Amino acid sequence: MSLYKILGFVPNDIRVYELALVHKSSPLKIDENKWANNERLEYLGDAVLDLVVADILYRKYPTKREGFLTNTRSKIVQRETLDQLAVKIGLDKLVIFSTRMSSHSNHLYGNALEAFIGAIYLDQGYDKTYRFIQERLIRRHLNVEELIRKEMNFKSNLIEWSQKNKIDISFDLIESFIDNEGNPVFQTAISILGEQIGIGIGFSKKESQQEAAKMALNRIRTDKSFQKKISHYKQGYKTNPTPGSMGTE
Repeated sequence: MSLYKILGFVPNDIRVYELALVHKSSPLKIDENKWANNERLEYLGDAVLDLVVADILYRKYPTKREGFLTNTRSKIVQRETLDQLAVKIGLDKLVIFSTRMSSHSNHLYGNALEAFIGAIYLDQGYDKTYRFIQERLIRRHLNVEELIRKEMNFKSNLIEWSQKNKIDISFDLIESFIDNEGNPVFQTAISILGEQIGIGIGFSKKESQQEAAKMALNRIRTDKSFQKKISHYKQGYKTNPTPGSMGTE
């Protein structure tokens, strides 16, 4: 896979693209005492991507409210979506990283895509970056309407469910540690009616809570015995309600 095939144009400065593909686990030697990786470009690309996607959505949906636009942008720029896009355009075949680490555990392909976008911005400017994101990423590889319908904020949906049904839930951080690559890892558990119904692991507390909430919602929707437990609780609540507060963070 060539850079030209991914980009659709000839780069001015090939070096900035090469740096965008260097993960911190396998840094590039700049000189005798200096090494570099794609983290700074990732930081830049993250900001540029947010702006471009916001710009695209603002123009595409002129009558939609801010909440819709924010939620849709979040779905497009979330790590899972970026990982998939990086693979679809062939960027995964070019990323340089240590063979000791798992390429699927810490979103390195999605992070590399952000760094790549940062490189395009530095090399070609905003307009060319806008066209790359719109034409080569979104139009070719993303069904935005389908993405809009996709449920993403599992934590918010779970809290909304708990408030509607007057059932307390708790989000508990049960473990945090540093993995072999130096990344912080968090594990969150969700309990409802005294029962642990969801456990999630992520590279941030928020990500672990989302994963735990996803599991909890699936349990609520599919587990017949747990649904019966909820029903019995709600019947008891109606006959003898007691005040409570949501045990959420």
